[in-house]
Amino acid sequence: MTIEIHKVTANIGARVEGVDITRPLDQDTYATLREALNAHKALVFDAEGLDDAGQQAFARHFGDITTAHPTVSAVDGAPNVLPVDSEQGRAANNWHTDVTFILNPPQASTLRSITIPPYGGETLIASSAAAYRNLPEPLRSLADTLWAEHTNDYDYAVPDEDVDEHQAARRAQFTSIKYRTVHPVVRVHPLTGERGLFIGGFAQRIVGLSAGESRKILDLLQAYVTRPENVLRHRWSPNQLVLFDNRITQHYAVDNYDGLPRRLHRVTVAGDIPVGIEGKESYVVEGDASHYTPVAA
Repeated sequence: MTIEIHKVTANIGARVEGVDITRPLDQDTYATLREALNAHKALVFDAEGLDDAGQQAFARHFGDITTAHPTVSAVDGAPNVLPVDSEQGRAANNWHTDVTFILNPPQASTLRSITIPPYGGETLIASSAAAYRNLPEPLRSLADTLWAEHTNDYDYAVPDEDVDEHQAARRAQFTSIKYRTVHPVVRVHPLTGERGLFIGGFAQRIVGLSAGESRKILDLLQAYVTRPENVLRHRWSPNQLVLFDNRITQHYAVDNYDGLPRRLHRVTVAGDIPVGIEGKESYVVEGDASHYTPVAA
C-alpha cells in the first residue's frame, strides 16, 4: 500500500495510512515515518492486532527502548511497558514531557489504546517548536539564555486532605528515587535543528532565580506551549497507537470521563542528552537513571 500522511492541524499531528505496524518496517517505510515525525511531531496509526510485544517491536525501529519508568512498576511480564491506567491514578493530567527529570529523557513515546471510556479521556499533545516560534523577540532572547532544573520531587499543590492513602502510596513510589537534572529551556532538536521550549511540569526552577521568580517565567513561557493553535486534541478510538516526539512536544491526559476505566500502554525510546543553542549539554544534580535507559548517540 502507498503510505499516506494526512495533517490533522497546522502546527502538530498527522494520521498515517498504508502502514501495517504489526509487521516489521522496511528501511524506506521507517525513513518515511521518521521524516513525518520530524515534520508533524505526533503520528496516529491504526493498531488492530498489535499487542505489547508488537508495540515494543514497533518502537524499536526508532532506537533502543527504555524500561517502563525509573520508579513506577511495569506491566506484569513486560518490563518495558508502562500501564497508564485510570484505576491507578490520574497523575498525567498536567502538561509535561515524559521523564525530563533525568539526564536523557526519552526521544519518542508510543501510547496504545487498551480500554477507552465512552466519552472524554482525550490526550492533548502540544508543539513546543511552534511555541518557540510564537515568542516575541524579547522573550525568545531571554529564553535562549535560561536553564531550568527538572525534578520528580516537588510540591504537587494538592491539599493533604485531598490525598488519600492510595494516592500517597503512588506519590511515594514516584519519588522513591529522587532526580534533579538541569536542562536548557530552549532545546535544539538533534535531527532537524529546530528550537523548542523544553519545560513542562517537571521544570520547577530557573537556575539563578528564586522559586517565585522562576514560577512567573515558567508560567509565561508555558502559556505559549499550550495555546490552542499549538495543540492536537486526540480522541482515542479502539486499537490506535500514537507516536510523538518527546524532544519537542508536551502532552496532557484530560480527566473528563467521570472515573470510567481508561487504560493505555506506553513504550518509550531511549533519548540523547539535550543540548542548548550554545552547544552545552544538560547535567545531573541528583539521581542515577542508568537502570532505566541507555544514552542514545
